[in-house]
Amino acid sequence: MIGRQVRTPHNKLIDLLAIDADGNLHVLELKRDKTPREVVAQALDYGSWVSTLTRDEVIGIANDHLGQPFEAAFEEAFGEIPPDELNAELQLTIVATNLDSSSERIVTYLREFGVPVNAVFFSYLEDEDRRYLARSWLVDDQAVSMAPGSKKGKRAQWNGQDWYVNFGSHGREWSDGLGFGFVSAGGGPAFSGKLRPIPTGDRVNVYVPGSGYVGIGITLTEAQPFRVAQVHRDGQWLQLADQDLAGSYQHAAPGKEETDDITDWVIPVRWLATVPLNEAFKEAGLFSNPNAACKLRQQFTLERLAEQFGIDSEAE
Repeated sequence: MIGRQVRTPHNKLIDLLAIDADGNLHVLELKRDKTPREVVAQALDYGSWVSTLTRDEVIGIANDHLGQPFEAAFEEAFGEIPPDELNAELQLTIVATNLDSSSERIVTYLREFGVPVNAVFFSYLEDEDRRYLARSWLVDDQAVSMAPGSKKGKRAQWNGQDWYVNFGSHGREWSDGLGFGFVSAGGGPAFSGKLRPIPTGDRVNVYVPGSGYVGIGITLTEAQPFRVAQVHRDGQWLQLADQDLAGSYQHAAPGKEETDDITDWVIPVRWLATVPLNEAFKEAGLFSNPNAACKLRQQFTLERLAEQFGIDSEAE
């Protein structure tokens, strides 16, 4: 669910606006005190606007209503990142206890012309101490496209090499990663556990929350605990913990066992292109995620980063 009472540019309020795992939007209009024909007309009116929304506009509306970044909410709901294409297909649904026969004929007629509208009916039943909520659709088959030839939104395939890495705060400083050639994450299994699957030789696209993308590089080893991590600088391997760093990085005291909860994990990187924090690249529609790392699938982001940082689309 993206939002309730979502305001349109025409100062109308959509009862419920939702999105499914394929990135398709759903307009749900509740009949309540509306006349049957009025609710059909409203659904069509809202659909005519929602169908024009671009990816950036969908994300903007979602961010305004969800209370957290759209990408994070989507991954929390569906267990995966949003597809590249949003709003490829639109579904209009009228929610009611019943419709009059005239409205049912209108909905059925519109569907014959490719308008993706349907009605769902709910009934509440009680049987002694048992309670039931029954649901039925006016038309069982909901697979109707808003326009002939439109394609269902599909998740982009991962290219097998590009990762998104969140170089967050919590004591970490991008100037360290930039100068010594590494990315880092910590804060427990939810963070470090995301960093460790990145293999040697893959490409990392580094994002600093609140600023934007700051660098692209090739991993030189797999992730290592901060206390034993080495970085490659000026043709030699250096112990990272022995360097003069601006940030503070969690690690266990000597003689204590390293655990995910008390250590930062580090991956040494050969930078292909970087910028200082004050020149970070950020624009609407670029992928971002609060997790420490994930596979970067969004083609739009990959293309814009390659263009902005002047690198080839394929890793070196």
